[in-house]
Amino acid sequence: MACVLVLFAAPARAALDPALVARLGAEDSDTRIEAIRKLVAAEDPRAIEILKALDSDALALHDRRAVIVVQGQMTDAVTGQPAGSAPPRLETVVINNRIRGELGAALAALRLGSSDRAVRLAAAKELQGSDNEDALPILERAMARESDAEVKDILGLAAASLALKSSEPEQRAKAARALAASDDPQVRQLLATMITRQKDGSYPETDENVRTAAQVSLAEINARLRSTEIGAALFSGISLGSILLLAALGLAITYGLMGIINMAHGEFLMLGAYTTYAVQGLFRSHLPGAFDWYVVAALPAAFIVTATVGMALERGVLRWLYGRPLETLLTTWGVSLLLIQASRSIFGAQNVEVENPSWLSGGIALAGGTVLPFNRIAIVMFSLAVLAAVWLLINRTRMGLFVRGVTQNRAMASCTGVPTHRVDMLTFGLGSGVAGLGGVALSQIGNVGPDLGQSYIVDSFMVVVLGGVGQLAGTVIAAFGLGSVAKFLEPWSGAVLAKIMVLVFIILFIQKRPQGLFALKGRSAEA
Repeated sequence: MACVLVLFAAPARAALDPALVARLGAEDSDTRIEAIRKLVAAEDPRAIEILKALDSDALALHDRRAVIVVQGQMTDAVTGQPAGSAPPRLETVVINNRIRGELGAALAALRLGSSDRAVRLAAAKELQGSDNEDALPILERAMARESDAEVKDILGLAAASLALKSSEPEQRAKAARALAASDDPQVRQLLATMITRQKDGSYPETDENVRTAAQVSLAEINARLRSTEIGAALFSGISLGSILLLAALGLAITYGLMGIINMAHGEFLMLGAYTTYAVQGLFRSHLPGAFDWYVVAALPAAFIVTATVGMALERGVLRWLYGRPLETLLTTWGVSLLLIQASRSIFGAQNVEVENPSWLSGGIALAGGTVLPFNRIAIVMFSLAVLAAVWLLINRTRMGLFVRGVTQNRAMASCTGVPTHRVDMLTFGLGSGVAGLGGVALSQIGNVGPDLGQSYIVDSFMVVVLGGVGQLAGTVIAAFGLGSVAKFLEPWSGAVLAKIMVLVFIILFIQKRPQGLFALKGRSAEA
């Protein structure tokens, strides 16, 4: 009697229809998709095996019956019983991308019954973009038995997204109100589409009450995510500002402190980036186990390479041109062309790829699909560290004292025994080395090519001139300020127009205040 009671108490589950499973091999894609959705609605344990076999090209039709072929042996897809060896010419069912996408959502719906929380969470997230209305009852039953709060919330949003496709206006309105708790960008787009008037004057959503509910939900989502979007824009501005700071910091030393208009400064960025590429190749060939740390090794290598080239340029060319800015500009422009052509001859004209180490890959996910990349965060921190090191060197060391003395009064510094020519060489090498460090950072956010430096030379001069010649504090404020303003302007004006507006602002500002944000003080400013 106990066995009988157990049998009657067990939930009745109808066996899969062989004809339904056989329709998975039909020629029409719509027929296949309909069969997939009905298999999902059946919630039969065999459905997962059948759909997995279809997804892995292991499902075939034999005598009008679906079979699963594994290593030449057939298994009945419905019953799971052995069906003998596969005939030599038995062809498996071939699927296209549309059906493969439907299979992904179907398998996700069936995985909601897994005992593994991670599996259920992944399945719930995958179903958020599904349009299979037959999966709605499965989602509702999964929500009823789900104990994890995060998984249950995602299931609720997925169910509401599917309910928007219901034929009942009340159910669609209820779903639209439920979606107000979502931060998914696709949900925002879906609600916005529902209330957007089409060219013929109609709406995708015909019921006015549903449109009202969608409009209220969209307003709640936008209000909740506004602070996140502002924070993301601020981070983008700081990120761009940190890149401009790394590019302009070396120029602030060579141009601001030494008065040299170095048009080859962008090419020192390029040299630092190519040095990073070369170090990456060495680690990949000789130290593959320590590949994730090639960036750390590239920092001193890039500094040494670019500082050496910079000191050679100063000793060989620029020391004869002090006090002649036009000749310095033309000479360094010619040097930049030579460096670009040399990089093309050595590394090729095409861009090369520098791979991010694992600890710089990925990012921090925020609401609304916003991601703060780890490589951008690292560049911000690195630029501040480089800035602190340069400030300490200029203001707290004997070398920095010599640099400031030569900058303020070269003749007097020479009379007191300061080796001015040696200070000039080391100062130019320092500025070039800092540019090389900037090239290491740039290699982590994009490809490296011969024209890399040309994209930053104009911006670097704008930062230095706006901040004030020879003023590190002004360079910092100008870099972060210009980066933030540009990123806040881009959403409504576009990147090109935003850059033009920033340039116009700098021109007008310099007209009113030629010395920049911070002016030099002392006798050097009066000279």
